[in-house]
Amino acid sequence: MTLQKLALKPGVNRENTRYTSEGGWYECDKIRFRQGTPEKIGGWNRISSTTFLGVCRSLWNWVTLGSLSLTGVGTHLKFYIEGGGVYNDITPIRATVTLTNPFTTTTSSPRIVTVVDSNGGFVSGDFVTFSGGNAVGGVTIVGEFQITLKTPTSYTIGIATNATSAQTGGGTVTAAYQINTGESFVVPTTGWGAAAWSGGAWGTGANTVQLIRLWSQNNFGEDLIFGPRGGPIYLWDASGGVGARGVALAGTNVPLVQNAMLVSDISRFVFAFGCNTLGTSVKNPMLVRWSDQEDATQWTPLATNQAGSLILSNGSEIVAAHQARQEVLVWSDAALYSLQYVGAPVVWGAQLVGENTSIISPNAVAYANGVAYWMGQDKFYVYEGATKPLTCDLRKFIFNDLNPAQYDQILAGTLEAYHEVWWFYCSTNSTVIDRYVVYNYLDSIWYYGTMGRTAWIDSGLRDFPLAATYENNLVNHEEGVDNNELGENTAIAAFAETAEFDLDDGHQFSFIWRVLPDITFDGSTIDSPTATMTLLPMQNSGSGYNSPASVGGTNAGTVTRSSVLPIEKFTGQLNTRVRGRQMVMKIESTAAGVAWQLGTPRLDLRPDGRR
Repeated sequence: MTLQKLALKPGVNRENTRYTSEGGWYECDKIRFRQGTPEKIGGWNRISSTTFLGVCRSLWNWVTLGSLSLTGVGTHLKFYIEGGGVYNDITPIRATVTLTNPFTTTTSSPRIVTVVDSNGGFVSGDFVTFSGGNAVGGVTIVGEFQITLKTPTSYTIGIATNATSAQTGGGTVTAAYQINTGESFVVPTTGWGAAAWSGGAWGTGANTVQLIRLWSQNNFGEDLIFGPRGGPIYLWDASGGVGARGVALAGTNVPLVQNAMLVSDISRFVFAFGCNTLGTSVKNPMLVRWSDQEDATQWTPLATNQAGSLILSNGSEIVAAHQARQEVLVWSDAALYSLQYVGAPVVWGAQLVGENTSIISPNAVAYANGVAYWMGQDKFYVYEGATKPLTCDLRKFIFNDLNPAQYDQILAGTLEAYHEVWWFYCSTNSTVIDRYVVYNYLDSIWYYGTMGRTAWIDSGLRDFPLAATYENNLVNHEEGVDNNELGENTAIAAFAETAEFDLDDGHQFSFIWRVLPDITFDGSTIDSPTATMTLLPMQNSGSGYNSPASVGGTNAGTVTRSSVLPIEKFTGQLNTRVRGRQMVMKIESTAAGVAWQLGTPRLDLRPDGRR
C-alpha cells in the first residue's frame, strides 16, 4: 500500500484540457487560495435593512470634518449619500416649474393620474415631486412620484388611493423634476430617436444603444463632486447636512457635459474627461479639462490660475480615468496616457504609456499596491510604469463567456486584505452581472465563480470591502461565513475541483481504499461543520467519469465508481473503494456556518491491473 500526497499547484487553469492541466485545479466557485491551498471565501452581511432605488453602479467612501463616514451611492435612478445605514436621496433637481390644473383623474383601476406639462424634458422612470395645489377627483396629489411617459408633454403617475370622480384640475401646482434617470442595462434601440444626440441627426432612425447610467464621484475636502456619464458636474455641500440635495457645480466655464471626472490627489484639481470645449456646448470625446488648483469653480485658463485643457490623440474617445501614484491614468479606447503635474504654464502634461491596448468598460480598472489592472476586449493588462498584457490562466474561459452587448456593466474592485483584484461581468446569456474572476497579484494566480455585484469599493476607512447587490442594498464582504443579503444567514455553496491526475503512473489501474483528507474548519460558526470530498475516477484521460448516473456520472462503469466522502471536523481518514487510471477530486461545502481550508490530502492506493 502506498500513501500518495495530492500536492497541487495553486490557482485555476482552464487554458487547456483537464488532463493537460494535471497537477492543478480546473473548476471552482466562491473559493480563494491561501498559502497555496483552496479555502472558502468569507461571507457578506447587509449594512442595514433599508434599501435604495435602482441598480447601483458607483460607490465612494470618505469622512467629513465632523468625522462622519459617508458613502456616495449612484444608481440608474437616483443618487444617495449613505450614512449609518440610511440612504439619503440627494438627487439633483433638473427643473422646477409651476403648472395650472395639470392633473386628470380616473375612477378606473389601476389608480392612475395623467399629468400634462408643456415644458417636457422628462422620460419614463423620472421622479417628480408635487407641492401646493388643490384636491382633484377627491384626492390631493403631493409628494414624490415616478412617471411613465405618454407623450413628450404628458405622463402618468400612480396614486395610493382611488379618486372619487374623473376630473381635471389641481389648481396651481409646483413640480420639481429630478435629473433624468438612466438605464440599468444596455438597451439596443432602433427607429425614431435611435441616433445619439452627438452621433447624428435626431430622428434619423440609425441603430444604436442606450448606455447604462454610470457615475463618477470624488470628495473635494468634505464635500462631494459627482456626475453621471454624459451629464453635468454636481456638488453636494456637507455643511448642508445629509438631507441637502446636490446642485449643479456653479462657477466660470464649468464643463456642461463629461463622460468621466475625478479630483486629483496633487493640489486638488477637478478633471473632466470627454467634455465640451471651452466656450461651446460641443463635446470632444478626447478632450481633458481641469479646474484651477484648489478651486472646483474656476475652469477658465488665465495667466493668474492653473486651469487648462489638452486633447489626447490616440483613440476615438476617453473611456476611463483613475488616480494613481503621482499621476492620473487616462484610458482611451486604443491607448493609455499618464497625466503628470508639471506646473505653470503647461500645468499637466500627457505621456503615452501604452499603445494598441483596449479597455472593456469605464469601470474595468482596479488600482492596488501602486499597480493598475484592467480588463481589455480580449485580454487583461497591467501598468506598473510600463503597460503589458497580464498572463491569464482563464483567458479563453472568461472571454468566451462574456455577453458583448453588456460590456458596459463590467466592473473591477480590489480586496487588498487577500491581495486580490475582482472583475464582475455578465455571462454569455445574461443581461445582469452573474460571474466574477479574481487575480491574486501576490501569487500570480487566478480563480473564478458566480456572484452578482454591481459596484464595489475597498476603502481603508471601513472595516470591510463594500459592495452593491441586486437586492438594492449594500453588503460588507468578508464579514462572517454566510450570505446575509436579506437579513437571514443562508449557506454559501463553495467548491474546488482538480484537473485530472494520474493514479500511480497512469498506465495501470489503481485501487483507492483510504483517504486522509487534511482539512481544517477554523472560522466555522457551527459546532459540527462538514464538507464533502468526491473522488471521480476514469478509465482513460479525457473519458467520462466511471460512476453510475445516480451520483452524476457521465460514463457508467462496471468495475469502478465514484466515492462521495463526508468530512467532519475531526475526521482523520475515510474508507472508500474507487478504481481508475486517472482521478478528479472535488471538495465542497453547502451548509451554513461552515468555513474550511484544504491542506494536502493523501490517497492510500495499490496497483490493480491494466484493465
